[in-house]
Amino acid sequence: MVVLNDILEGIKIKGHKGDFNIAIDGINTDSRAVKQNDIFIAIRGTKVDGHNYIAEAIKNNAVAILCEEYPNTLNSNISYILLKNSSKSLAHIAANFYNKPSEKLKIIGITGTNGKTTIASLLYNLFNNLKLKSSLISTVEYKIGNKKYTATHTTPDAIRLNELFAEMLEQNCEYCFMEISSHAIDQYRIEGINFAGAIFTNLTHDHLDYHQTFNNYRDTKKKLFDNLSKTSFALVNTDDKNGAVMLQNTLAKKFTYSLKKHTDFKTKVIESHLNGTLMSINDTELWTLFTGDFNALNLTAVYGAAYLSGIHKDDIITNISKLMSVRGRFETILLNKITGIIDYAHTPDALENVLKTINNVRTGNQQLITVIGAGGDRDKTKRPIMAKVAVKNSDKVILTSDNPRTEPPTDILDDMERGVIDVERKKVLRITDRKEAIRTACLIAIEGDIILIAGKGHETYQEINGKRYDFDDRQVFVEQMEVLNN
Repeated sequence: MVVLNDILEGIKIKGHKGDFNIAIDGINTDSRAVKQNDIFIAIRGTKVDGHNYIAEAIKNNAVAILCEEYPNTLNSNISYILLKNSSKSLAHIAANFYNKPSEKLKIIGITGTNGKTTIASLLYNLFNNLKLKSSLISTVEYKIGNKKYTATHTTPDAIRLNELFAEMLEQNCEYCFMEISSHAIDQYRIEGINFAGAIFTNLTHDHLDYHQTFNNYRDTKKKLFDNLSKTSFALVNTDDKNGAVMLQNTLAKKFTYSLKKHTDFKTKVIESHLNGTLMSINDTELWTLFTGDFNALNLTAVYGAAYLSGIHKDDIITNISKLMSVRGRFETILLNKITGIIDYAHTPDALENVLKTINNVRTGNQQLITVIGAGGDRDKTKRPIMAKVAVKNSDKVILTSDNPRTEPPTDILDDMERGVIDVERKKVLRITDRKEAIRTACLIAIEGDIILIAGKGHETYQEINGKRYDFDDRQVFVEQMEVLNN
């Protein structure tokens, strides 16, 4: 049995009314999901204020309300706890409710604009291959041992996060590798988590619709490192100038990795091909099934994190050579002698990295056709940049829908087209329907060509006007190639 007083341990309380010694069966921030003997925590969100739903939570049999201000009418049968910051307190309350599970796990967080999913997933696979039972929290999925859950967020809310940590302990997991989004940091979802280590990948143009300025975005990421303990490690990519910024105030042990500089973990790309890369990490050569400098950096982060976790370098090298690509991350499919590449690249920098990688390994007679869109209800400033990058680095570009959400797809494509200069317009097609755009790319491709379908990667849906429809870039590409082959 969990008592209200117990889950308030370490929480600064501004005031209270009612009994602290009541049994609690669950905690909730959604009044609709409240059940008998739950507590309801009123959170001020970016769009919704939970204080407006206190009455509904009580109607659904909540026994306690935690809030930043009392409602106008108080119920004598309900306990009220007044908090300074509900969002920040929520993470500690959730941790207390689940008996502080993060303190019993070795959790490594990965943050940055690009590369988080790849690094987290590869660490999960590497450690499990070494018989070190591990879990994964990523954009693609959550994994506990061999059990999988559909991911709802890159980083779940604090209640779900601690629930997952508790399940990891039940399954005897030792490690957890998790992506840390800037939204999660800003919204206190990872508040109070005990991290064994943190990795910084890079910082490029993204989420400015939320953070407003690049400096705000950078400083939010930095908070992860600012809050690390002396026993943690901080591993950062110093090829990105923001890597050094991440280390400025951290108490953690500091380590660096790079392709270009002298660092603790130094990588060199020796040969790069469409089916893999010959590279070296700290002068040890290995062949990997990954392509491109950006993936070489990702693998170096994996190597560094594993080494700093106490894994012998020979075991790391042997197992890195066996690792396979992550779904929707430079995922290659060869059909009818045409190579399709499915990639999640949805920022200008990520798209440029993928396109440059393809251009570095393709032959002169291979045409590169890029299918690309941009998400609706998100940062509009990157749309023309995305198109500009695609046109500059491709032979042909098809601008199409991504997840339009509530925006008219034509408006998004108009924004993208502003990045195309007149002299290059002949390289560009505009096809709003994404399936038709992929079909057209398959139609105009000839033997040996490469089709990059970028922006959605692992996603198996398309979000239009608040509804999700089944849509998988990989599946659509395969289907269209099969139709053309018949």
